[in-house]
Amino acid sequence: MSSAVVVHAQEDTQLRSLEPNLPAETKLLLAANELVYDKDSQRITATGAVQINYGGYQMVAQQVVYDQATGRVTASGNIELVEPTGNRIYADTLDVTDNFAEGFVKTLRIETSDNTRLAAESGERVNDTDMILHKGVYTACLPCADNPDRPPLWQVKAERVIQNGKKHTVRLEKARFELFGHTLAVLPFIEVPDHTVKRKSGFLFPQMRFSENLGFGLTVPYYFAISNQRDATVKATGFTSQGVLIEAEIRQRFEKGQASLHFAGIDQMNSDKFSAGTSDSNRDLRGMVGSKGAFQINPRWSFGWDVMFQSDNNFAKTYKLEGFGEDTHTNQVYLTGRGKRNSFDMRGYYFDVQDADTENTAEKKQPTVIPTVDYAYYAPEPIAGGQLSGNMNFTSLARFKSDFVDVDTNGDGVTDLVRYRGLEGASTRLSGELEWKRTFSVPGGLQLTPLLAARGDAYGLDMDSPTGYAGDYTSESFETRHMMTAGLEARYPILFSTTNSSHIVEPIAQIYARNDEQLAGMLPNEDAQSFVFDATNLFERDKFSGYDRVEGGTRANVGIRYTGSFDNGIGLRGIFGQSYHLAGLNSFATDDLVNAGANSGLETDVSDYVGMAGIDLPNGISLATNVRLDEESWDLQRTDASMSYSNDRFQTSLIYSQIAAQPEYGFTEANDELSTSSSIKVSEYWTAFGSLAWDLDESALNSRSVGISYADECMVFTFAYTDEFDPENETASDWSIGARLTFRTLGDINLGTDQL
Repeated sequence: MSSAVVVHAQEDTQLRSLEPNLPAETKLLLAANELVYDKDSQRITATGAVQINYGGYQMVAQQVVYDQATGRVTASGNIELVEPTGNRIYADTLDVTDNFAEGFVKTLRIETSDNTRLAAESGERVNDTDMILHKGVYTACLPCADNPDRPPLWQVKAERVIQNGKKHTVRLEKARFELFGHTLAVLPFIEVPDHTVKRKSGFLFPQMRFSENLGFGLTVPYYFAISNQRDATVKATGFTSQGVLIEAEIRQRFEKGQASLHFAGIDQMNSDKFSAGTSDSNRDLRGMVGSKGAFQINPRWSFGWDVMFQSDNNFAKTYKLEGFGEDTHTNQVYLTGRGKRNSFDMRGYYFDVQDADTENTAEKKQPTVIPTVDYAYYAPEPIAGGQLSGNMNFTSLARFKSDFVDVDTNGDGVTDLVRYRGLEGASTRLSGELEWKRTFSVPGGLQLTPLLAARGDAYGLDMDSPTGYAGDYTSESFETRHMMTAGLEARYPILFSTTNSSHIVEPIAQIYARNDEQLAGMLPNEDAQSFVFDATNLFERDKFSGYDRVEGGTRANVGIRYTGSFDNGIGLRGIFGQSYHLAGLNSFATDDLVNAGANSGLETDVSDYVGMAGIDLPNGISLATNVRLDEESWDLQRTDASMSYSNDRFQTSLIYSQIAAQPEYGFTEANDELSTSSSIKVSEYWTAFGSLAWDLDESALNSRSVGISYADECMVFTFAYTDEFDPENETASDWSIGARLTFRTLGDINLGTDQL
């Protein structure tokens, strides 16, 4: 009998014994070069390019014999069996029941759908669910294309490998772990989830770390897969100096989001290992509870939280609790809404400053914000042909201790002024602003944009008066102010084209007429303390960074913008300009509690020059610089310059920062720093990286780091060394080593810091 033969099981009563564990309508498709049916022995033999497709199982072999009397299928010769799960089984011989539930295989190899591999001298299929392999090898590494016989990067050899189809685990008994062909560890057994499992209860890889006060620490984590929506991780970390730290994190998924609850605690054995008089040494029993959540109410609205409560102000940082160990942990609760044109954001903040101060002074100086609300509105239709927009901000905060710093402007050791970054007490502010603008195109290409804006602020104040403040500070508990603005912007973009390039030169001029800033310097300044005048905000109507200060008086901004591109891929860009205070009170020359405008370059009627230039080359090189030049001497007041290069194998960047002394702002010395970071792909899998920061004024290193990493389809390894220096306080200098080794499907091994 030649050519392919097709047999339908439900139509042929002689083959109905193939149906036990499969649906009644299941069909068997058999194709072979030759098919022989021996009626006396009830045996069907298929020979030559045999193909079987039955109930999701697909098999090819040189020969297949089906014994109807025993219900067994025997195959031989280059067997490949594809299971419904996607697993591929390769073998020399195969003897299974007619429903593939039980059987025996010799010289087999299994490839799962996620590219893990099992190989063994022989194997058995039991109970339709379990596979038992003898003298097996397990790995998640692909074989070497050039030398398939070479051992994989890592592998686990075992006397027996048991794949449990009900528990969905792979158990390797008398396991020997090999790396680069060398045995690293021998274990009684290793049990890992099989390729069908994304989450399964069990021990995770241990983690190790070391510190001077805690000693050597070994973490043993256990993962609980409680349900499809809930899981948990419990960790026990034994420290040689401090005892056992217990952690537990419970995670819950909901239809609209997820939430987690984190606990940690320790009874320190040797609190005196920490420096005396610190929060770390003051108590033996320490702990924390933290929670995070994020929920998407609908496509537009979401809310969430990130909160932590701890027994003292440094526990989470000292023990490097994941997600809570920052220098300052920002506790917040939020509600946000995003529409097509409008947005709403409400948040409450509490800043947990983690340091060793038993008085918690730094944290008491931070405000508790309950809440801050932002709303932005854009009219859906033009009004008078222009765009009408509005924004509102409400902020209510309280502080338990005034935050101030003494400033020695002359360097003679005598305090000349005090900068108050925050006052003890409570304050509330409501701000609202409407803006209308419209752009007209004048024949010839001139673009004119008139603008009208109105803003109002209302303050409720219950704060201590600042002692030693040189300016006036209001004694009223309620204050209001307003700002009215009329402005005009003119742009004249000019396009120049050549045979191989195009250039746009755009002169820009703005003028804003406003009333003087009311109560300038007489109100607290919480959100407009950070101020840098450069090319990025040259054309901003209000150059202050927050709501507590508002730019007043009549001011003109003049400059030119350039953009160029060449056919060979070169791109050019640049901005240069200056600002002029024409009339009224100069807000940047008016002191406030933090001297926000001091040494800014805008405190004089004619500002410093600001500029920005950049070039992008087709070979991957980019150069950019941002400068502020003194308006009289053209001396550099501030410089930011950067260079970067990137290709498929090499990436590097070089950044130079120069800031002139700003004595009235609290910085009496110039600050010049050069930093660089690079990475190079040494080979297909190996990468080296490093970084360096150099203080040019002190001729000293601020930080440096170097590391290597290896990554392929089955393993990731990273090693990094970091050094941080403080030239003014050597005790603050520190170094750290971190390493991580990740084996795909097995887990991670961490050593030292996890900030790689």
